[in-house]
Amino acid sequence: MFFNKLIDRRIEACQSEMIRKYYDEVESMYTKMRGWRHDYHNHIQAMQASMALGRYGEVSEYLRQLNDDLTSVDTVLKTGRVMVDAILNSKITMAAQSEISVNARARLPEGLAMNDVDLCVVIGNLLDNAIEENRKLEAGERFLRIYIGAKSTFLYIAVTNAAGKKQEKAGGWFRSSKGKRHGLGLSRVEGVVKKYGGTFTAASEDGGFTAEALIPMLTGSADSGAGGQETG
Repeated sequence: MFFNKLIDRRIEACQSEMIRKYYDEVESMYTKMRGWRHDYHNHIQAMQASMALGRYGEVSEYLRQLNDDLTSVDTVLKTGRVMVDAILNSKITMAAQSEISVNARARLPEGLAMNDVDLCVVIGNLLDNAIEENRKLEAGERFLRIYIGAKSTFLYIAVTNAAGKKQEKAGGWFRSSKGKRHGLGLSRVEGVVKKYGGTFTAASEDGGFTAEALIPMLTGSADSGAGGQETG
């Protein structure tokens, strides 16, 4: 009993730390977006001044730099839930910065009983693990595939990432150089998924690692959606 309570407290602490980190990432992304929009008129005035002087090369270079800056903060995926969009796009940006090739498709159907916090715990944890495993490899070997969408009457979440050699299980979980917190993270994902009557599986093989979650939706909601998008 004491051991179970200790594990529960450690999982709750891990979850709280993770949520704080996610909110920090989201706030950072939106702060940058707000800053870019605030400077929009200044950018226009600067280009107009260069155009008036016939300095078209300066305008072209200015536009290139603005495009690079906007690309770094633009929302890549839109699922219909703001917090989920923010976490997904924050993690995809982190992956791109780590030279990880990303192919992502996300569509959240209507009728989900799962709240935003639990969705972000599941998605954020899986993507953090996937990015961490990719960073252990050479840049040219890195990849990340994300699929979120309806599968029959379930919400299906699948994350596949590049990995080294096949990992062995210990105590029901895959061994990791990240230590206990990695195991607690996967345990937390499974716990959240099971809370909604779903199933969570993970499979390791040479060169890749896949985590999948199936979460029941409300009856009759499988064919409807709150919006979605694909990138990669």
